[in-house]
Formats: sequence, C-alpha cells, structure tokens
Amino acid sequence: MKIIRQLTQTFGVSGREKEINKVIIDLVKDYADDITTDGIDNVIVFKKGYGENKKKIMFSAHKDEIGFMVMCINDSGYITVRGVGGINVATTVAQRIKFQNGTIGVVGFTKGLGKLEGDVLDMYVDIGAKDKKDAMKHVKPGDVASYIGEVTKLANGRIASKALDDRIGCYINVKALMEIEKPYNDLYFVFSSQEELGLKGATVASRVVKPDIGIALDITGSYDTPDSKNGNMKLGEGAAIKMMDRSVICDEDLVNQMISLCETHKIKYQLDILAGGGTDAGAMNTSNFGVRAGGISIPTRNGHGPVSIVDLKDVKACIELAVKLAETEIKA
Repeated sequence: MKIIRQLTQTFGVSGREKEINKVIIDLVKDYADDITTDGIDNVIVFKKGYGENKKKIMFSAHKDEIGFMVMCINDSGYITVRGVGGINVATTVAQRIKFQNGTIGVVGFTKGLGKLEGDVLDMYVDIGAKDKKDAMKHVKPGDVASYIGEVTKLANGRIASKALDDRIGCYINVKALMEIEKPYNDLYFVFSSQEELGLKGATVASRVVKPDIGIALDITGSYDTPDSKNGNMKLGEGAAIKMMDRSVICDEDLVNQMISLCETHKIKYQLDILAGGGTDAGAMNTSNFGVRAGGISIPTRNGHGPVSIVDLKDVKACIELAVKLAETEIKA
C-alpha cells in the first residue's frame, strides 16, 4: 500500500508531471539497467533480457492524471477552469480540488446542484477568496489542480483513491520490474506522459524504443454496478486481457499467448472488450512500421471520477501476467 499511496497522492496532472517523475525514478532506480527521460516527460526504464530469441517489449503505463487549469478569475474571486483530460461534471461538482501550490478549492456549478448536466465551463472553483485581488494571491491563470482523494481500504481487498487512472498501471510496472530477476526479453518499462491529452507520451516513446511488442497497462471499465451496461469486465475476476477498444484491435497471436500464460500459471483472467476509450496500445500499434500490441487492463469503477475503485487481487494478477510475459519467449 505504501507504493500505491506514493503514486496516487503525488501531483501529476497532464503536462505537469515532474513531481511524479521523481517518485517513479526513486522507486525503480535500483532495479533498472538504464533510465532515460525526454522532452515530453516520459520516463523510460530499461532492463536487459538474456533470451536467445528475445524481443523488445514496451510495457507502457501513463503517469499523468486528469485535472483542471485556471482560465480566468471573476471580480468576486470565483475561478473558471478548463479540463485537462476528460472531466465528468456530475461527479466533480461539490468535490475538493488541490492546486499544485497547495491551494484548495471546492467546485461549484453555475446551474445549481439540482442540474448536473453541462460542461466543465459551467463549473467554478471557490477557494474562499473575498474578491479577484484576494484570489490572485493564491492562484493565477494557467495554474493547475488535481482531485483530492486519499487511498482508502474497502472491504474484500478493494481500495479507493484518486488518480488510479493510471497510477495503478504504474504500480504494476514498478512491481513487475522489482520481481523480474533475469528476463528473457529486453524490457522497456515506460511511464508515459500526457496520455489523457491523446496518447502523446507513448507516441514519442514508441519512436525511441522501437518495440517489437507493445503492452499497455491501464484501467478499463468494471460492468458490475447498478448503472453499468454493455461490458464484460468485473472487479475480482482477474487481469483483463485487452481485445479491443476505440484505439486498437489487439494482435490475435499475442492475445492467445497471454491467455495461454494465464491458464498455464493459474492466473485468473478475463477478456477486455471496451466500446470506447483508448490506451497507449493504440499509439504503440501504429508506431514505426506497425507494432504488435496488446493490453493488460485493470477493471475499475468510476474511472474518470474523483475517486476510483480497484480490487487488489486483480492488480496482483496483472503483475503476475506482466512478469510471465517478460520471462517468456514471445511467439507472436
């Protein structure tokens, strides 16, 4: 839980990721053969493989979280923000957010709490300021904020927190790197930037790494709640092997090998077919001359909300699958 807490509670809204970079580098530095960063704030961690027919595998988990950027402040001191990434208005109104400098605000809604249909621009942030001059002492246009949501243990090995999209994927990357001692394949654990703004970090990292295989580690939906429909994935049913989302149709041979690894090693799994959304798999798939791509997904409730929920048993299964994939000769 300590690592999950470090990863989720560190500030890292898309494009403002230096703080989370420092945390990740500190966590992985003793397990890496090489660590590089780039101009778009990707962290690329290399671990050498020893297999005769080894391939380059890029495990990509995005470290940016959704958030808000100040656009303007009115004369009364109320703040208008735009979303940095996809913001769900209904789950954001009346929540607390925290600016990078530590200032805390509460999100209001110009249409009133009884009508939560609208756009991010219909929201405002109240930091308790008396007027615009007072507000400007604390925030200014261009300042960035994230949700507030501490890590909370729930029943049955489940946890709730802000930023599980996709710090839980980063956690799987970190833990897999720690557990792999002598990998078969050359491994590139990428902690990608600006995924929420269009897979930007993974697009750049793919050009640098030039992987043979690309695996996205990211959340997916969990369709086991009263409001859910049109989905297959459920909390507690294991690692979700991605088949398709809006950004990618996963490589058939790679999917079949991942299923085989789960069955051979008794790793609980399910299949991830997502009607919308996208992951770094889409960026890797279309990079260079085309890359075989797949995904190891973590079923998640309230994915793009202030507080999300995952099952740690699913997380453990994802780590086990990533480790086995790293240690196995890839036939795809």
